[in-house]
Amino acid sequence: MINLQSLEDLSLLRESVSLECKLANGRDGKGALPDDFWPTYSAMANADGGVVILGLRERQGRFEPVGIEDAEKVRTDLFNNLNNRQKVSVNLLTDAHVREWPVEGKTLLVVEIPRARRQQRPVHLTPNPFGNTYRRLNEGDRPLPDEDVKRMLAEQVEDSRDDRILRNFGFEDLDMGSFRAYRQVFANRDPGHPWNEENDQAFLRRIGGWRMDRETGDSGLTLAGLLMFGQVNVIQEVLPYYMLDYQERPAAKTERRWVDRLTLDGKWSGNLYDFYRKVYLRLTADLKVPFQLEKGERQEETPVHVALREALANVLVHADYSDRASVLVVKRPDMFGFRNPGLMRIPVEVALHGGEPDCRNRNLHKMFRFVGVGEQAGTGIPRILQGWNSQHWNPPKLYESSTPYNQTLLELRMIDLFPSDVIADLRGRFGVQFDQLQHEERVALALAGSEGTVNHARLCTVSSSHPVELTRTLQHLTQLGVLDSTGSGRGAVYFLPGQHLPTPDDVFGPPSQAVDFSSSVLAGSSSVLAGSSSVLTGGSSTFDQQRDEDGYLVTDQLPLPVISDLNSLSPALRARLEELAAEPRQKKKLDRENLEAAVLAVCEGHYLTLNALADLLNRKPASLRNEYLTPMVRQKALSLAFPTTPTHERQAYCTTTSLPTENT
Repeated sequence: MINLQSLEDLSLLRESVSLECKLANGRDGKGALPDDFWPTYSAMANADGGVVILGLRERQGRFEPVGIEDAEKVRTDLFNNLNNRQKVSVNLLTDAHVREWPVEGKTLLVVEIPRARRQQRPVHLTPNPFGNTYRRLNEGDRPLPDEDVKRMLAEQVEDSRDDRILRNFGFEDLDMGSFRAYRQVFANRDPGHPWNEENDQAFLRRIGGWRMDRETGDSGLTLAGLLMFGQVNVIQEVLPYYMLDYQERPAAKTERRWVDRLTLDGKWSGNLYDFYRKVYLRLTADLKVPFQLEKGERQEETPVHVALREALANVLVHADYSDRASVLVVKRPDMFGFRNPGLMRIPVEVALHGGEPDCRNRNLHKMFRFVGVGEQAGTGIPRILQGWNSQHWNPPKLYESSTPYNQTLLELRMIDLFPSDVIADLRGRFGVQFDQLQHEERVALALAGSEGTVNHARLCTVSSSHPVELTRTLQHLTQLGVLDSTGSGRGAVYFLPGQHLPTPDDVFGPPSQAVDFSSSVLAGSSSVLAGSSSVLTGGSSTFDQQRDEDGYLVTDQLPLPVISDLNSLSPALRARLEELAAEPRQKKKLDRENLEAAVLAVCEGHYLTLNALADLLNRKPASLRNEYLTPMVRQKALSLAFPTTPTHERQAYCTTTSLPTENT
């Protein structure tokens, strides 16, 4: 349970949990549970939980206790409604989750809402989940689309999503080359295994690719069998959003340019087994293997090989192939990145510690285990951590995102946690003060020095300390003057003093010195780069930028290019963006969820300045920023190009998942 001593603790808490303050006065002023508590309960339960403080008002970041005169009545009403299935689908709270908190002579109620287990979700209001299941979006609780509710319901009842029998599908839908290759690997691992003598159908049944339903008498190919060995056109008949993508990128940037790519182009089977075989070889092609003997035989694998094998298998067996995001694997000089569609079935912190397996596709996991990949015991992520820790690299980063689609991401960065040059620079900056800091404080500074910034969530991945204590660590470093910060709450970002974060003038030049660089073309650029453009360039500021063939402004100051003038874009790029923004361009009145979806779609992969975004969406800049963009930044759906000047007239926005620290 969270221990709150004073209102100052709430500011510390905001960086680690979702926090809501609500009045609970009631019509008679004595206390009543507010109606808007219930959407918040549903939204928090369906995500990572959170804390609701009843009887507390928040104004511009300051907390003002109003109190509840009859707190016991409010508590009783809360539990009466929680146990009423006509009101809410499940009660997640016990007496320990609700307690009175006396503050400045007022009585508040602290309600801690835990994350619902997979079998309890969706947590919805009224008996009907459709239209009554909520999620947190920006600063409000929004009804979840019916498509996502259906997905939650399927996750709730199906322990394994890949064992359903596909009627009218059979061996003719498989790529037999893939299947034969699998059987050969299986036989090589255990030549005396009795399954080697089985015919193809019996062998496929043994490994989970063929099944008979004893209740209905149906038998046939399972979804796992089709995914593992099928032909891509057949797989996409069953799963229209099925997409696999591997990219090897030449530089430590998020730009969409590659030197090698494997995707569903019709030149190979397109199934999971072939994707795994081809991609694993690419991932490990240039890994150095030290000479090592074990039982007289040379070992060809390092802990890094094992980590990459586990990560690749993990992304394939945990994917929700009915969701809209693609499976994406990225190899860069500085990192490996893995993305799968679908959110995690267990909390991130549980997955990091291991031992509680809840695999979405258990038959696929079993198939990979039979050929030596994965343990099917909840140890995959810990083995990845172990492999990375053996090299003293930054700990792997595992996180979820629901924008624009549900996805789980794993980043494996090949950067020393404490690079010698970074430590030397920190000692040069702060002298003996650096060595006198606590361990967590030195870790925070090292992350800021090596990665440019550090935030609360990132610090949690490398420290076992309580999240509230880590917030105190960051605030103490700020008070000492060894870290500066921008933003607030869960959006706060910390960086070294004097560390240059770009400003609009750095990128665009002074407003009075606008020059058109439309004739500049970035040598070696590709038309698939995430697009942006601007005519606001030039002047005496120290920036380095060029315009590429599609009109994107590319600058060393930012990790992504910037669009500031639609007229400077190539016709093809502008047409693509206008197509993504078609609905808001045509409709002056559009519900919030659809407009925000359009914002995320057009801001993916590049920055868009406020004026360009308003022009693209056919909206007024001021209202667009105040009503939509600023809340989306607070919720980390969007990120600012210039965080030190959040209200600058030339501020630019991109989806947070586009950035190197948030996505691959």
